[in-house]
Amino acid sequence: MRVAALYDVHGNLPALDAVLAEIAREPVDLVIVGGDVLPGPMPRAALDRLQALGGGARFIRGNGDRETLAEVEGRQAAMPDSMRHLLRWNRDQLTAPQVEAVGAWPPDVRLSMPGLGSVLFCHATPRNDEEIVTRLMSDDILRPIFDGVADLVVCGHTHMQFDRTAGATRVVNAGSVGMPFERPAGAYWLRLGPGVELRRTTYDVVAAAEAVRRTAYPGAEEFARVNLLEPPDMLEAFTRYGLSQFEGVAGGE
Repeated sequence: MRVAALYDVHGNLPALDAVLAEIAREPVDLVIVGGDVLPGPMPRAALDRLQALGGGARFIRGNGDRETLAEVEGRQAAMPDSMRHLLRWNRDQLTAPQVEAVGAWPPDVRLSMPGLGSVLFCHATPRNDEEIVTRLMSDDILRPIFDGVADLVVCGHTHMQFDRTAGATRVVNAGSVGMPFERPAGAYWLRLGPGVELRRTTYDVVAAAEAVRRTAYPGAEEFARVNLLEPPDMLEAFTRYGLSQFEGVAGGE
């Protein structure tokens, strides 16, 4: 069985199209969409592309998807007020069937894969969709979160790839297709079966940035410049923020 795990697309249609083209050249049996298709500059088109995969794809809800739907439903999203206008804009782009589909996405998907054993796909951690973990965190912190939940856990959320163990469980972050927080620029994803292969697909980020700027997305300029042309390295900052979630845990001080 061959699986492609695509996480954190964030409405970046050019990046998604580049990854889907690569997958078409090296076909897989299943695409796992690991959450946070939303928000981003081309949300409806990105959803259309992924939904066109039909039964060849399974979806997980991410915190960005959940918070966008909170705006759809008129509830206060957990995102800071300065970001809520991006959610509202994304909300307004979605069709009613898309809202219904995203609302039905589960928090995780489990598979049994030859050579890999039990595999849990979740957005952030098995516990929730916004907990931050990085490869720099100690085993003392990660073991209670991951150890024993599956042979392999595939996650995303931090937009940075890693491959490490937590106790007896292998934990792999697929990275971000559309909004990487690592360099070089590109679309990061994961291919599974029979092994584990962290992938990066190159595409024309300059042309993609211009396409983003032509959208009506309120954050178009910042998205084009920061997330496409000059992706930030967020490892140290995210590690510090993530550790603040685990104050008092052994190894987290």
